[in-house]
Amino acid sequence: MSVSTFDCLLASLRTVLTFMDTNMRRCISPEERLIVTLRFLATGNSFASLHFEFLLGTSTISRIVRHTCHVIWLRLRETVMPQPKADDWLRIAEGFNVSAQFPNCLGALDGKHIRVKKPPHSGSRFFNYKQYFSVVLMAVANSNYRFIMVDIGAYGSTADARIFSASRMGDRLRANQLSLPESRRLPGYAGPPALFVFVADQGFALTYHVMRPFPKRGLDVRRRIFNYQLTRARRYVECAFGILSSKWRVFMSSIQMDPENATLVIQACVVLHNYIRIHEASSAVDMDDFPLSAALGLDRSQPRRPGTAGIAVRELYADYFFSPEGSLPWQRDAIRGSI
Repeated sequence: MSVSTFDCLLASLRTVLTFMDTNMRRCISPEERLIVTLRFLATGNSFASLHFEFLLGTSTISRIVRHTCHVIWLRLRETVMPQPKADDWLRIAEGFNVSAQFPNCLGALDGKHIRVKKPPHSGSRFFNYKQYFSVVLMAVANSNYRFIMVDIGAYGSTADARIFSASRMGDRLRANQLSLPESRRLPGYAGPPALFVFVADQGFALTYHVMRPFPKRGLDVRRRIFNYQLTRARRYVECAFGILSSKWRVFMSSIQMDPENATLVIQACVVLHNYIRIHEASSAVDMDDFPLSAALGLDRSQPRRPGTAGIAVRELYADYFFSPEGSLPWQRDAIRGSI
């Protein structure tokens, strides 16, 4: 974070981080409160370690971090992560069309496990398939690596599809309350209008507005091309998670807080991630540093039986990417070679 960005952030939060001086003691300044919190989020140091750095009590630091994270979420959420309108969705779709050559894409959807210490008397609810305790950050990201919608705090043992289905954004998507644009034809393609969709991996159910790849068994050229195109669009959320963890290294180890306070930390980091992406937009990301999940062998989710709702939509996109209008030059050569 640059000095100018820090100054802008402090100006936005100063009024709610300023407390009253008394005859017994002088209050901790807003600058120090914000610096202590950012130091904790950026390093993941324990409160005992921060005690020696800032000469504040560990219980004081704990209260400062919780309060400041809560304030950051409340004051900046509507500014840096507002609910998209129809025009905003169209701009997001244009960004995916330019960056990933995937038209009518409204965002990349995925979940990230955030490691936490085992809550007392929680049984196995927070124990995930990766063999550690976690809460889940479910997020939709755009082509600028910014988060559009998030759901935070689900049990680590719960599958991504179930978390998304039970989340508020999943409910609003099913109820058609997200102000999604009307269907439109894919660029240069004479087929029927295509719905706007979110791209996800095999851990999610196939629906009208959520696209997942074809199962890996028995793939022909047409389906392989679709899976490749979908993965190119989907890895933007993977990159956003990578940028989030690299900048806020509190995620590099287990968060030594109960799930409620860990949720406050995650909320603050998500908002600060978007805030920095907006104010320091010149920071570029090299997509070559984030290989496709298929190449890394990271897709360990069990294939799900696709629902009938989104099969026709997925087939329409597969036909488009197989056509000369939707395929890339090297893909056209592969298509010719397979005929």
